[in-house]
Amino acid sequence: MIRRWFNKVLGRTAKASGPTIHTASQHGIRREQIHPCALKVTRTLAENGYAAFVVGGAVRDLLLGREPKDFDVATDATPDEIRRLFRRSRVIGRRFQIVHVYCGADTIEVTTFRAQTGEDEDKRVTADDGMLLRDNIFGGQEDDAARRDFTVNALYYDPVKQEVWDYHGGVKDALGKILKMIGDPATRYREDPVRMLRAARFAAKLEFHIDPGTRAPIAQLAPMLERIPQARMYDEMIKILLSGHAERGVRQLRAEGLHHGVLPMLDRILDDTSHQAFLHAALHDTDQRIRHGQSASPAFMLACLLWFDMQAAWAALKQSGEPDQATLYTAMDETLERQRDAMAFPRRLDGLIKEIWALQPRFEQRSGARPFRLLNHPRFRAGYDFLLLRAKGGDAPDELAQWWTRFQDAGESTRQDMLAQSPSGGEKRRRPRRRRPRGPRSDAPDIPSGDH
Repeated sequence: MIRRWFNKVLGRTAKASGPTIHTASQHGIRREQIHPCALKVTRTLAENGYAAFVVGGAVRDLLLGREPKDFDVATDATPDEIRRLFRRSRVIGRRFQIVHVYCGADTIEVTTFRAQTGEDEDKRVTADDGMLLRDNIFGGQEDDAARRDFTVNALYYDPVKQEVWDYHGGVKDALGKILKMIGDPATRYREDPVRMLRAARFAAKLEFHIDPGTRAPIAQLAPMLERIPQARMYDEMIKILLSGHAERGVRQLRAEGLHHGVLPMLDRILDDTSHQAFLHAALHDTDQRIRHGQSASPAFMLACLLWFDMQAAWAALKQSGEPDQATLYTAMDETLERQRDAMAFPRRLDGLIKEIWALQPRFEQRSGARPFRLLNHPRFRAGYDFLLLRAKGGDAPDELAQWWTRFQDAGESTRQDMLAQSPSGGEKRRRPRRRRPRGPRSDAPDIPSGDH
């Protein structure tokens, strides 16, 4: 009885080696939900005799009633053939060649079906430990499905027939909220260790349970992440931190034992209970901003994660007796360079990170014209938001954050009263001026020396 119910809900099964095909009435995805640019790409490919499907996360998210962030397309056309069909497109990637097709400001990623094995075996480059370095072997759709990481990501939607093609039970796993690896998990992690991070990210984002067989090898193979290029690690970690589910993502990393060595700054924050409140405040605030459609900057998040490292470096440098301002900028540079050795984030982010940090001591200066100059600083809002997080995390006084919240919206008379009442307010004490001894004026009369 249960089996008949599954067959009815999950669709009819084709040949044993073929996909399970779910019709529109069964999966509930409508063509109108597909991005117009993705529809244009699939239609153009189909009109020229190629198979074309919306694939992966977009199909999964639509099946779960979520709004997809990206729409990717898979086809049996080669990258060169795709490139010839779309004037505004370019081939990118070395390890996996893909084509970006542009429609106005939108970009659709188009990939060619890839094979597990093939005649062009020399195109597959593998390291001694099984890590896949380069692979551009093209194949059929069934092979392509077997190469994808998780069953819920191996779903293909045909916009023409409005069918979902499912080779590995991805629909069933999606409805059951289970994240399951296709093939042998240990082998797949060795091919690409980043899949371990993706498992944690998808489990957090989708609120799925990781299948026990999929989870089991992670603890042993986690050290392989050290071999991943730093730039790729940065991209993957930013996906976690700016996913809108960063708080759950960090907890998932810790649950899988993946936080140690992945983000050294996370190691120190998570292991120091006095810093955890600030980290969770930063992650929660970022999640809320993203869920409400507001912008979230990688630079701001890195400023949060590296804040305590920078403070420790600054405290050590200040003992040298150099001016605070000079040691502050030295500490900033040292902190960013040290972290860049572990995760290659772009140098273009350094400017905003430093500005956010440099503004923090200025919030403590609440006398004279200084608060007004700070209000006009182009990075005031970012610095102020950072101050609020510090207050939530116990790293700055609540009174200071509340003062700046009132001051920026207050009228002129109220601001003057606040300046007079602030701890650093009131009349500025003047230093007594040293008088230089004056020599005799040229036009002054000679004064007798007192000699007779």
